[in-house]
Amino acid sequence: MKIDKKLIKELKDYLEEFDLSEIEYQDGSKKIKVAKNQLSQPSVTVHKPNLASVKEESGTKITSPIIGTAYLAPEPGAKKFVEIGNQIKKGQTVMIVEAMKTMNHVPATSDGVVKKILVQDGQAVEFGQTLILLK
Repeated sequence: MKIDKKLIKELKDYLEEFDLSEIEYQDGSKKIKVAKNQLSQPSVTVHKPNLASVKEESGTKITSPIIGTAYLAPEPGAKKFVEIGNQIKKGQTVMIVEAMKTMNHVPATSDGVVKKILVQDGQAVEFGQTLILLK
């Protein structure tokens, strides 16, 4: 089996970029796990999204399906997928979350009107973090 050094370096970079302690990748029968040496890391900072304001507000929540970087438009300088006040349909792409250089379209979970966009373009997001509130 040939070791894919480029993939291992890319996974290591994701550990640092998203402040993770370990990451695992599987492609068919090939499985790679990269972890930080916890002995050399005396303190670990966990970044949790501030959900306090989201819990206070009512509405339908559209959450992130994956850990990654949120993008509000298909490419830099392009028109955003949705704006506050837009009427959207279930299944419509509302943003993209990039993980491991893969662009994952985030679909609306129901019809509604965009009440609030809770992330900024290029912001790191967690799995399950609320991205958009619908009326």
